[in-house]
Amino acid sequence: MSRVLIIESSARQQDSISRQLTQQFISQWQVAHPADQITVRDLAINPVPHLDANLLGGWMKPVEQRNDIEQASLDRSNELTDELLAADVLVMAAPMYNFAIPSTLKAWLDHVLRAGVTFKYTATGPQGLLNGKRAFVLTARGGIHAGGASDHQEPYLRQVMGFVGIHDVTFIHAEGVNMGGDFQEKGLNQAKALLAQVA
Repeated sequence: MSRVLIIESSARQQDSISRQLTQQFISQWQVAHPADQITVRDLAINPVPHLDANLLGGWMKPVEQRNDIEQASLDRSNELTDELLAADVLVMAAPMYNFAIPSTLKAWLDHVLRAGVTFKYTATGPQGLLNGKRAFVLTARGGIHAGGASDHQEPYLRQVMGFVGIHDVTFIHAEGVNMGGDFQEKGLNQAKALLAQVA
């Protein structure tokens, strides 16, 4: 049995393209891997807080020096990190907001990219600690951005995933979904066709 962690970050509940892709992923994954355990963390319904002094203080201090607020902040961050550490497969669903990822997803990443936990510093540079995991990134973009200078999603997330040791990363983009005409249907159908091949 493998564990699959799905991170939803679209602010939209209805008519969300990235959520449509997530639902297709879940459906086909359950058929192909019925024994697997799937956990969904929805950052729109339960957003994680941005980094603040309390969390940073909790990270930096030994346990006996933390106050209650710092410890509570650290406990919440540990919960997120433990979910990621336990997962064999990570799925991030991310609409493109202003050429990049939603701030809720960035906040989640800030919690789980932790020195000594998901990566470590060595004499030869940083080393990822999440080797062997697979990742899928399902995006929805209003325009056409893949491979262009305006795409600040895929390059950033590839670097982030590689930094923590996840190198088996598959991106599936639904592009042009706000361009009108046949673009939305074409972009969504292309993404769904690619998605059908991954399970």
